[in-house]
This record gives sequence, C-alpha cells and structure tokens, in this order.
Amino acid sequence: MPAKTNNEYGYINIEDSVIATIAGLSAMESYGIVGMASKSATDGFFQLLKWENLSKGIKVYTRDDEVEVDLHVILEYGVRISVVAENIIEKVKFNIENLTGLNVTKVNVYVQGIRVEK
Repeated sequence: MPAKTNNEYGYINIEDSVIATIAGLSAMESYGIVGMASKSATDGFFQLLKWENLSKGIKVYTRDDEVEVDLHVILEYGVRISVVAENIIEKVKFNIENLTGLNVTKVNVYVQGIRVEK
C-alpha cells in the first residue's frame, strides 16, 4: 500500500518500491555490508542480490505517513554486527525521512549471512 500525504496543494502517493529502493541504496552505503539477501522459495537458502534487485531483500510496511522497513542483509566477515546494523538503521531512517518526508517508526535489520573471502 503506498504511503499517502496530503498538503494544501494536493495528495502525494509514494509507492513501497520507491521506499524500498531508497532503503537499499542507503544500506549499501554502510561499511561492512556485502548486499541484500533473498530467500529462495525452492530450497530455503539465501542468495546475494545484485544492485538492480536490491529491493527484493526489503519489505516495506506503510500506514498513512508512517513507514516500517525490514532489511535482509549479508555482511562481511570480521565486522562487528551490532555496529554495522546500527549504522544501517541510522542511514536508512535518515534518508527515507529526508527524501520522502515520511516518519520511519522502525528499521529492522536481519543478518542472513556472513561472506568470507578466500
């Protein structure tokens, strides 16, 4: 359901896919994140998504002018998970509120995996 705001000039509807794209690009700016994760329905494994499919690892829930975002991410090995997650939350919340004018009530980060370099 799109986020709706109303002002003296008319209505503004922002689709969930737009908010998901903003959230995905904001999360990818954070140090330690490799990418978004998408669960494969057939085998239950998570796969790393490419840049053009970032929004598939993100769920957006909107109620009027309030937004809640779920991010499924894959991080690099050796980073402190709690610090990276806090940075992701801050960047996503700031960018969505700044670019859309909507109120972000929650940003949930689900770490689905760790990538180890060989």
